[in-house]
Amino acid sequence: MPREDRCQCRVIHEERIAGARETALDKRETGLLAQLFKAMADLTRLKIIMALAQDEMCVCDLAAFLGVSESAVSHQLRMLRQLQLVSNRREGPVLYYRLADHHVSKLIEFALEHIRE
Repeated sequence: MPREDRCQCRVIHEERIAGARETALDKRETGLLAQLFKAMADLTRLKIIMALAQDEMCVCDLAAFLGVSESAVSHQLRMLRQLQLVSNRREGPVLYYRLADHHVSKLIEFALEHIRE
């Protein structure tokens, strides 16, 4: 660790540690949160989420937009669906995907605000 990133003296602040422990997530929630950020860290999945933030799309639309195979898109959508980031609906033979709820859009909005600051 670079010297400027370290304290100049070693002091343990017990009250701060206790405060961090009080607000710490349980193991399950921590794991789910890590999976969420991991899913959104993949460029293809992030592009899918961004596209679905505009409107629902079918696998064919997403594959054409991304320039990848429908199989590759389906694989990514399966992971996003398991993490409850996207949902789908069937209209005849076509399966349309959309963001699961407004929280997913908010995550993107907050992240964009942060990086644009």
